[in-house]
Amino acid sequence: MKMKAAVMTGVGMPLSIQEVDLAEPKANEVLVKIEATGVCHSDLNAVNDATTPIPTILGHEGAGTVVSVGPNVYKVKPGDKVALSWVPYCGTCEFCVTGAVHLCESAFGPMFDGTLLDGTSRLSHNGEKIYHNSLLSTFAEYAVVPELSCVKLPNEMPLAQASLIGCGVATGYGAAVNAAKVTPGSTVAVFGIGGVGVNAIQGAKIAGASKIIACDVKPANLDIAKQFGATHTVNVTEGDAAEALRNLTGGFGVHFAIDCSGNTRATESAWNGTRKGGTVVVVGAFNPAAALNLPAGGFHRVGKILKGSFYGDTQPYRDFPTIAQLYLDGKFKLDELVLDRISLDDINKAFDSFHDCNCINVGRSVIEFSPAAPIETADKVEVQIEVTKLSL
Repeated sequence: MKMKAAVMTGVGMPLSIQEVDLAEPKANEVLVKIEATGVCHSDLNAVNDATTPIPTILGHEGAGTVVSVGPNVYKVKPGDKVALSWVPYCGTCEFCVTGAVHLCESAFGPMFDGTLLDGTSRLSHNGEKIYHNSLLSTFAEYAVVPELSCVKLPNEMPLAQASLIGCGVATGYGAAVNAAKVTPGSTVAVFGIGGVGVNAIQGAKIAGASKIIACDVKPANLDIAKQFGATHTVNVTEGDAAEALRNLTGGFGVHFAIDCSGNTRATESAWNGTRKGGTVVVVGAFNPAAALNLPAGGFHRVGKILKGSFYGDTQPYRDFPTIAQLYLDGKFKLDELVLDRISLDDINKAFDSFHDCNCINVGRSVIEFSPAAPIETADKVEVQIEVTKLSL
């Protein structure tokens, strides 16, 4: 079938809107009509990464409707609403069988190679292969994805909001609930109030934290953090952040600190601002050349935990429906994370906004495709795209 897609044709270049070919799903694969997809900063990283295979269709935050399924697919059926996870897992390795599906390595070889799990691509243009991104490639009208990337959601779940669950929302929520295991009545600091940080705040609030302290360099982000559940804020440019955390917690420091910034200095402040026996969770990706310096003297006596967390220790089949239901119950904010609703044709404008230091970065521009009747086979699919705006 033919479809419209945004194709990366070169490192650092604007994406090209093209008509491309999509093959039918094979065994354990699903054809999904993409109805909404978020534009994530990680997509910009891929555009600027010389290791990204070219040409490729980017996009890893998506939601839509199942159109058809290949052989041996049992978790979803045509007509199901699904959110997509960019980290499918095998279900049989040592990590998966113990519940740590976020540590499964099965997806990463194909992910880095730009293929699906079987090492091949379903995408092409004029007979030439196009690579997949994160086994999803949601910057297109349709996608063939692994069955284990499809998580069924309630029918009443709006898909623009659902599209955000699969990356930053799940990572932030999971960092607080799964990785840190925030406890009722505890104190929590969150460093880096972006698309992950605000959801770590929401996760901490849902877990019952009594005091949630947002830490960032942007006053605007700190103001926004209060809308998502922060009880206090610390501007880290105005003094010693660790000291500020101790001052807000009776001199002890917080029980839990979650660093979403990817800055080792923030992690150091988080460590120094956490009390004895506390936990520091790092979900931000460090620059490999950076150094992390923690005090060695008396390290064993403070009893603190420093934990890295990939994808917020998320289990998609457990956490995605939980977040969706929390949203439907009015307990989790997703509407406010949809900063813009744009067309596929405007995708490069969304990328340009990442370079604006004054741009709000706690949500996403979401590409929306208008509904279309499910198809089984077609030579060409025409899809009209609607453009609306939603203010934060």
